[in-house]
Amino acid sequence: MNSLHRRDFCAGVAVTLMTTGASAQTFPVRPVRLIIPFPGGFTDVLARLVAEKMSERLGQPVLVEQKPGGSGQIAAAELLRSAADGHTIMLIHIGTHAINPHLYPKLSYDPVKDFTPLTELATVPNLLVCSPTLSGVNSVSDLVALAKAKPGTLFFGSPGAGSSGHMAGELFRSMAGVQVTHVPYKGAAEVIQDIYTGRVHFMFDTLAQGSAQAKGGKVRALAVTSAQRQPKFPDYPTMAESGFPGWDTGAWFGLAVRSGTPVAAAQRLQEEAVRALGNPELRERLLNLGSTPVGDSAEHFTAKIQGESQRWGKLVRDLGIKLE
Repeated sequence: MNSLHRRDFCAGVAVTLMTTGASAQTFPVRPVRLIIPFPGGFTDVLARLVAEKMSERLGQPVLVEQKPGGSGQIAAAELLRSAADGHTIMLIHIGTHAINPHLYPKLSYDPVKDFTPLTELATVPNLLVCSPTLSGVNSVSDLVALAKAKPGTLFFGSPGAGSSGHMAGELFRSMAGVQVTHVPYKGAAEVIQDIYTGRVHFMFDTLAQGSAQAKGGKVRALAVTSAQRQPKFPDYPTMAESGFPGWDTGAWFGLAVRSGTPVAAAQRLQEEAVRALGNPELRERLLNLGSTPVGDSAEHFTAKIQGESQRWGKLVRDLGIKLE
């Protein structure tokens, strides 16, 4: 992101924060819709946990609506069709706001001009899992050896093009020097089913979802993508320990509203989301799922999105990934 783009990004947030509108005391006046781009898995769990706590203080229900497809573009379109009054919010993530802009030359939304970030909700590493049908594959090195022995025959799934799972798979392909094929889905649950049956062979799932499926025998867990082992999941080696030095990737999730949303409504939503993440029971639930609750200011979250966009944009260019 160049300097002019960064100025435009910050200016868009500043304009929104100066916009006058309904007072915090009167907002919301009807149920709030929370649009999520991927059904099932950690995305759905996170959205519903936060929505429940926000509902208690907002005095109106926060209703989670799944709008899958288009790597988040369908969810974004639903948000942008709605009134800019704060009664529709979207769960955004690394794919929709840091990766998609560099993958799609004709992206249907502008992550800078069309959105006002509210707060980051949580971060979570990925977990490399493989199909139980892959006999003898019990480690990352086993998977690499199989991919090299049978070039072009292994498929990796993801919950959508541009997701953290997709990019981790592309990074794996590049660093391991193997020929594997990406298969995008509309959500993690569909990928898991096909991994279990052997239609696709591996994926980088969220740690929360992947570990649960590994315990149930639907997948075989190989390694986490964080720099260090996770305290709640100490038996999973890191990708760095598995022959990929310096590997440190994962997913992050947050909330955003349409640009032009009144400042009072945006601030109220941000404040209540942060309060929700401060709830001890909710925090413990997220920690047990392998994620780290955040809850920060709109300005801090905006800056993170900028940095992440620069980081993943470079990776997309370096790997030469293009999508239509």
